[in-house]
Amino acid sequence: MIDYCAIDQTDSDLIEAAAAVLERNFQDPRHTVGAAVLGASGRVYAGVNIESCGYGPCAEPIAIGRAITDGERQFDRIVAVGGATAPHPVLAPCGNCRQLLFDYAPDCWVILSHGSRVVKARARDLLPDAYRHFEPDSPDTGSR
Repeated sequence: MIDYCAIDQTDSDLIEAAAAVLERNFQDPRHTVGAAVLGASGRVYAGVNIESCGYGPCAEPIAIGRAITDGERQFDRIVAVGGATAPHPVLAPCGNCRQLLFDYAPDCWVILSHGSRVVKARARDLLPDAYRHFEPDSPDTGSR
């Protein structure tokens, strides 16, 4: 059972950061989703998805990759939004992104739409019986 929690002001601010990066970079069909991740340092890292003929990474791994590139290794929360115009709906992460979050930050809060509500849940709860690619406490994973 997933334990969904209400969002707070920090979550709302992160949603706005994801919307802002999407608004600056929206280009249909190449860049249609924006994501923002809050690192344990308090810094926000944002990115957009990249669409191509083969595989186009989602916005979440782009934002996480940007954070890791800047030295961030622990993540507090993440959100993705989509759509051409505001208000940009909050999106639930796809299966690949859920695995990525489980591997890198299983305790990270994931802000997502659940029914008609925007809520948050721990990454580890969004992928029951997940495949363990990394050990959760490994220093190479960025997990907490």
